Amino acid sequence: MRPSSKWESLDVPLLQVLHALLIEKSVSNAARRLNQSQPAVSTSLRKLREITGDQLLVRSRNGMTPTERGLALLEPVTHVLNQIEKIGVQQVHFDPAQSRQVFNLATPDYLSAIDLGEVIRRIRVEAPHTTIMIHSLGHDFDYAQALESGMLDAVIANWPQPPEHLRLAPLFDDEVVCLMRKSHPLANKPLTLDDYLSAEHLAPTPYTVGQRGVIDLHLAKERLKRNIVAYVPYFSMVPYMLLQMNAVFSLPRSFAKHYCSLMPLTISEIPIDFPKIPFYVLWHERSHHSEEYRWFRELLVSVFRHH
Repeated sequence: MRPSSKWESLDVPLLQVLHALLIEKSVSNAARRLNQSQPAVSTSLRKLREITGDQLLVRSRNGMTPTERGLALLEPVTHVLNQIEKIGVQQVHFDPAQSRQVFNLATPDYLSAIDLGEVIRRIRVEAPHTTIMIHSLGHDFDYAQALESGMLDAVIANWPQPPEHLRLAPLFDDEVVCLMRKSHPLANKPLTLDDYLSAEHLAPTPYTVGQRGVIDLHLAKERLKRNIVAYVPYFSMVPYMLLQMNAVFSLPRSFAKHYCSLMPLTISEIPIDFPKIPFYVLWHERSHHSEEYRWFRELLVSVFRHH
């Protein structure tokens, strides 16, 4: 008789737990991602340690850190799960009303909260047992790797040059306008080119060193330069800052309109023919044929194209 092996007790649910733990580096976050209880994930981790003969993850100052063996397993585990998904995707029909899927979406913070609220509302109506986790696109966040590994299912963005290896569907185009407080000296009158360029500008912090946003790329092509006095990491901070100073901020009209309805701010048209800002949803080939993720992407497209 062939000798038994601990590896024979390794099944798909355990591989899913291992993948989530190596991605999240946290038992509680992995449990939330898998829609399982924390004790259940801890029990699975103990089984995985017995099977592999390795700790896989160890405690560190910032939570848990994968061991060398754990890091080495991430790629083959991801590959195996992708292959299993391809086998099962044509056999299992996705029923939104019955699904308990957890969807992971990353968005920039200048996306309209109203539109995201409509996404959540639609999901609650059509798939009431599912959960959506919305992640922030931080400056050190490798969203392409997150899509490839399965940590994210979709990303909404508007970068001028999205990665060519990711799939893309357009959502909507938005105009660039200038936001300022109502008491700003430039408010309530047409902006001239000199007014706009010489005004004190707040600008979003670049995602990477040396990277320019849509606005500054266009200005550079026109051999123009604006007077940026401060870089701000989060769009949601800017409206409050504008109330304290005579500064302006160039941004998508939809975001500006939202805050003008809540605060003493006003919109001015910019005397430069900026191209419209294209927003789109990105995803990786690994989830392209998956029925549940296709349903999720189609819901995003439906909401944002009619926003």
